Amino acid sequence: MIDIAALRALVAVEQHGSVIAAAETIGFSPSAVSQQIKKLEKQSGVAVLERHGRGVLLTDRGMALAEYGRRILGELEELQATLLADPAKPSGVLRLVAFSTACRGLVGPMLGKLGRAAANDGEPGLDIRVLAEDPREAVQRVASGEADLGVVHNWNSVPLLIPGNMVHEKLCTDTADVLLNSAHPLAGRSAVEASDLLGQSWISTPANAICNEALLAIFAGLGQVPDIRMYDPDFSTHIAMVRQGVAVALVPRLGRPELPDGVVAVPVENPLQQREVGIVYRKTMRSSPSIRHVVGLLREAAAELDG
Repeated sequence: MIDIAALRALVAVEQHGSVIAAAETIGFSPSAVSQQIKKLEKQSGVAVLERHGRGVLLTDRGMALAEYGRRILGELEELQATLLADPAKPSGVLRLVAFSTACRGLVGPMLGKLGRAAANDGEPGLDIRVLAEDPREAVQRVASGEADLGVVHNWNSVPLLIPGNMVHEKLCTDTADVLLNSAHPLAGRSAVEASDLLGQSWISTPANAICNEALLAIFAGLGQVPDIRMYDPDFSTHIAMVRQGVAVALVPRLGRPELPDGVVAVPVENPLQQREVGIVYRKTMRSSPSIRHVVGLLREAAAELDG
């Protein structure tokens, strides 16, 4: 009989491309993953991996076995998440991955409410582990099983691709403003357009981050690129640089701290800068009491922001 742990090791190698990457994902040592693969080859009677340079490739039989393995592991996950779970008492560990401003604006309030409810009930309840990551990485982690639930965003100008094994639900709409020093000539405007922002010195999130691509897209229709002088992943740094008068910044409202004196937020129109904030999870977890409970709390946190 084929061992489930060995099958899980093969699926991890197929998803992540190497024994070392698979080991990091499933919490085994590389030698343990290799042993599981050897066990699987002995149990199935076929070679599932072959050497390719310094790495490995799945054989045709290995690819077929990994495909069956994904289905079997998905069914086991669905069984554990639904039929074996108590719908009245969500419990266990739930791995959540979210972008940083969602951690501040949505996940933090959700965790606070969850903690207060657990204290009132006198029971531990859900154990939620949080990792802050950009939406693309979050989607990959959830799709591969490294995380259970993701909070992601879709800019109107930078779509986010969702794999077929996942569910994507909308939470709320978030708007981004351009932040300006109060002495800036545009600071008194009720709104600005892309053409008004030509020639400005910008601070941006790192190249290839979704928010950076959204900034580039503002100027795409004008045939120019923004003059980005600084890159930093932390919007708090962006606000500090705007306060110093050395740059302007495009910063979303979700999770944004109160702006200090000397910094003003001006909406951007034509094009309007908005992103759809949503949650993603695997289809096998659709009826999980833990997923449904946390999603409900996130919806409450989003509604309170709109209120």
